[in-house]
Amino acid sequence: MLNHPISRRAVLGAGVASASLLAMPSVLRAQDKSIKIGVYGGYFKKSFDEHIFPEFTKATGIAVESIAEPTGEAWLVQLEQAAKAGQAPADISMMSQTSTLKGQATELWTPIDAAKIKNHGNLLDHFVNKYPDGRIAGIGAVAWYITLVTNTDVFKEAPTSWAALWDPANADKLGLLALASNSFLLEVTASTFMGGTKALDTEEGILKAFEKLAEVKPNVRLWYRDEAQFEQALKSGEIPMGQYYHDVTGLAAADGQPVRSTFPKEGGIQDSGNWVISRASTKVDEAHVFIDHMSQPAVQALMSRKVGTAPTLKKEVLDLKPEEFAAVSSDIPPIIPRYDLYTTKADWINQKWTELIVG
Repeated sequence: MLNHPISRRAVLGAGVASASLLAMPSVLRAQDKSIKIGVYGGYFKKSFDEHIFPEFTKATGIAVESIAEPTGEAWLVQLEQAAKAGQAPADISMMSQTSTLKGQATELWTPIDAAKIKNHGNLLDHFVNKYPDGRIAGIGAVAWYITLVTNTDVFKEAPTSWAALWDPANADKLGLLALASNSFLLEVTASTFMGGTKALDTEEGILKAFEKLAEVKPNVRLWYRDEAQFEQALKSGEIPMGQYYHDVTGLAAADGQPVRSTFPKEGGIQDSGNWVISRASTKVDEAHVFIDHMSQPAVQALMSRKVGTAPTLKKEVLDLKPEEFAAVSSDIPPIIPRYDLYTTKADWINQKWTELIVG
């Protein structure tokens, strides 16, 4: 099981690219067929190199050269520039939902042929990312949850709703993620008080969500960018409630720390990344073989056990035991982030976020 999956998620936020990461592809034994795959760096890449890619090579005979992607949208920019020159730094990449949408705008992704993905029908709908005309741009690679977390010494009873964040009894007790685009608190607000995330379809609806979310401010002790800082404060009870990653919290609890992760009745926030194929790749057949392999129930279950990710397939096709499924996922329907807002209205939302929430 994972030690700390921070590095995979840090990649999804803003960050500075490290060129040195790209200079260290995994060493391969020579084989006829090979493919270059970009994955989030650090622990995440190490887990794939150790547990996932060797199984793929064993099953298909296709060697994998894994490449650590730099952080934020730097990898998207690199893929874009390389594709213009007819080059693919990686044939397939693990890409955040927002970056997948941005890549669609320039037709950066080779469409994926659903007929070549045997388990396509078992994928949960929100893990199939489509171009506006219906072609498939990306297929869910990995997912994880942000949940409502509490210190069990301070909160003897687990909260049942995200509404606990607004409870006046929790003044100065919360740690929340610092950005609109990684906290997804607008979606939490809409799901808890406005009947669901469709309330965010209009600017008027988004402003109403901002007004409601602003009511949470007296309860917030820390708007955090550094996950480790909040995790430490949660364990000590200094900041006894907030939003955090379900898998990491579960690991801390298993280590004897006084923390718990709760899926509120409105659902945990499910964030995820896609497999996408660069339009400059000449390995489209191998790429389909890889995505097909990664979408198999046995491989999805292996990733849940070894990498700590939530499966992208329907629960009934998996062989995960109830406790294995609970360690990474939930039966409560999730809150799916409105990634479209962070591409079409990013500047406006960030400005309002600064003005009304964290300013």
